[in-house]
Amino acid sequence: MKITIVLGAFFPVPPLMGGAVEKVWFALGQEFVRRGHTVVQISRSHPELPATQEIEGVRHVRVRGSSQPRSILWLKWFDLLYSLRVRRVLPEADILVTNTFWLPLLTRATRRGLLCVHVARGPKGQMRSYAHVARLHAVSRAIADQIVAEAPRLRAKVRVIPNALPFRIDRTARGARERTILFVGRVHPEKGLELFLRALSHLPAEMLAAWKVRIVGPHETALGGGGVAFLRHLQAMGEQSGARLEWPGQIFDPAKLAEEYRASLVFAYPSVAETGEAFGVAPIEAMAHGCAPFVSNLPCFRDYIENGVTGFVFDHRGPAPEKNLAARLVDLLGLGPEQIVRIGEAARAQVAQFDVETVGQRYLEDFASLLPPARSSLSA
Repeated sequence: MKITIVLGAFFPVPPLMGGAVEKVWFALGQEFVRRGHTVVQISRSHPELPATQEIEGVRHVRVRGSSQPRSILWLKWFDLLYSLRVRRVLPEADILVTNTFWLPLLTRATRRGLLCVHVARGPKGQMRSYAHVARLHAVSRAIADQIVAEAPRLRAKVRVIPNALPFRIDRTARGARERTILFVGRVHPEKGLELFLRALSHLPAEMLAAWKVRIVGPHETALGGGGVAFLRHLQAMGEQSGARLEWPGQIFDPAKLAEEYRASLVFAYPSVAETGEAFGVAPIEAMAHGCAPFVSNLPCFRDYIENGVTGFVFDHRGPAPEKNLAARLVDLLGLGPEQIVRIGEAARAQVAQFDVETVGQRYLEDFASLLPPARSSLSA
């Protein structure tokens, strides 16, 4: 098959500036090539990257995008401009995958490929305008339900295929873990960090003294963060909590990020993004490295985290969410390192289903089902 993958307007590929979706599709594109298919990947240009390039058999084409704005209106405007530029360079293909807002509305010619929309955030009304697309790929059951609720007549076009781990799981990697609670993600209000820091102040003093907390991720608005003022607000909250907090900032290098996961016992991801969180990549990355995950009870986490078995879940919607979070943290941290390691190993086994080979095969089989037999061979 000839497959074109179009990423969004705000992050380049390879993911030099982060971006969960960019990491996932960078890996999937290479997996498709490994299985004999032809792949073109289109993404935002970057000063450190050439306009065209081949990486592991994938042909990369880069067009002008922009930094991510704060305003949703400006975001949609920049996405429109980017999509118009992308449309001019689309090659002929069998399948066209995109997660942009506007491109599905601007591209209807089947010679550019049957349209498959990758839905990695909660829909905001646009699904009703996507009736002409061949497939809507939801990254979780929760997102699939939202799509169907928004556009019931498109139910037959919806398939759930989870995000892939953007690396191959090293099942042999073991090492000494510190009493560290790690967060990796955008330092943004929707990630629940304010709630998390308030909860830390309710932990027993001896527990706070025994554990370290590391907040890893970008705060810059251009990278999807909440800005400098929000970071300073969080740091002040951290000082008041009495916890031992470290703020190393963004880490985009995969090897260094793997070191963070492997050195930590617990991974905290207290997201409160009710409509934005679709299928967090950071939690499955942490689980693949043996970290025991600690998450809010958003529906998207139910696909792979079982409370008390492969992680811990707290209720972020109740009347006292910070106390609920603190109580669940006390339960988890009170288990002791050996038991936490066992939960981490159960988590590692659980996310094996998201390895890039398995998820890549699911996509290829679904793409093939959309094409006539003469074009749908799973070999090139």
